Amino acid sequence: MTQASLHPMLNVAIKAARAAGAIINRASLDLDILKINSKSPNDFVTEVDHAAEEVIIETLLQAYPDHGILAEESGRTRGNKTSEFVWIIDPLDGTTNFIHGFPVYAVSIALSHRGVIQQAVVYDPTRNDLFYATKGRGAYLNDKRLRVSKRTRMGDALIGTGFPFRKGDNFKRYVKMFEEVMQLCAGLRRPGAAALDLCYVAAGYYDAFFETGLQPWDLAAGSLIITEAGGLIGNFTGESDYLHQREVVAGSPKIYGQLVQILTPYTRVIKVEDEAAAPAKPAAKSAAEVLAEGAAPKKRAAVRIKKSDDGAPV
Repeated sequence: MTQASLHPMLNVAIKAARAAGAIINRASLDLDILKINSKSPNDFVTEVDHAAEEVIIETLLQAYPDHGILAEESGRTRGNKTSEFVWIIDPLDGTTNFIHGFPVYAVSIALSHRGVIQQAVVYDPTRNDLFYATKGRGAYLNDKRLRVSKRTRMGDALIGTGFPFRKGDNFKRYVKMFEEVMQLCAGLRRPGAAALDLCYVAAGYYDAFFETGLQPWDLAAGSLIITEAGGLIGNFTGESDYLHQREVVAGSPKIYGQLVQILTPYTRVIKVEDEAAAPAKPAAKSAAEVLAEGAAPKKRAAVRIKKSDDGAPV
């Protein structure tokens, strides 16, 4: 797909992503003077995150001043909070990699209309790789059409994942999940930038990907790129509410189905644990729930698999 044939909204998103990528690349040359803050243990934010997010928002709102914004660092403080169009932004996915000079990070921008992702851009500034998609028009890496892999056997599959890193994460449960998947596939990889991981599924580099604890800005753009490349994405039971459940599995159709069967017993563990620890008062809406308002009813992504009678392993 040539630049001239791209949807106008996608063109603006690409312009914003490249502008953010230029800021990130310049900052990568002087990491020793970078100002780094911690949002929570092992969850970092830098002045680069803020600068990249600012240029993205300015570029988008200059073109579409009536649109809403949901961004990792500034939340919904910018844009029209009642718009049916919401830009979902992660200005630097893989901040921990970035501050260590490990060149695996990306800019992620998606446009949601009434809860459905319509446009998606994931830009890898270190490689100048641009992943993008418009709903119904296919997914691309630069000018090359993307398709998910054709592998059908779990034993042949290379699978991406992410490790738990926040305080309170259930490491023992994750190790059990990791052990089960690892013994059934050809290999597991954990580069540390979920937006790129999802694009790697779309490109066929991975056969599947799974992770818990992710936010809408980690997933929104990559989810459309995967489905437009012929892949499937859902939560651990194969339903389409992965933006809200803080768990995701994606892959080529055959591997996706097999991985969902493996991960079903581990579903919704974060939500259950959060509710158990929460005070007995109504919880504020999460970013994912705000995004979900006005969305279409949830549907299963591909396979219908009953939850385990035993519940999530402990």
